[in-house]
Amino acid sequence: MTIGKGKRPRDPNQLAKWIVEQSTAEREPETQAAPSLSAYMAAMGRKGGIVGGKRRLVTMTPAARKKAATKAAQARWGKKKIDSET
Repeated sequence: MTIGKGKRPRDPNQLAKWIVEQSTAEREPETQAAPSLSAYMAAMGRKGGIVGGKRRLVTMTPAARKKAATKAAQARWGKKKIDSET
């Protein structure tokens, strides 16, 4: 009669029965899983990374900032493109 969760029967009587079954079915209450330790530590790392970057910029000298920016630009734009037609 029904296949999976989404397929509904075409016959009106079977459809009515299906709707009643779906609306009166006993379902298990959804339990929220306790947040895992790794998810908690990931959130803490993101928070620390945001604060850390701002504090690092305050303590860096202009020369050190320029050196870091140059290194970042080389990492981003200095990659060689691979020719796939070879």
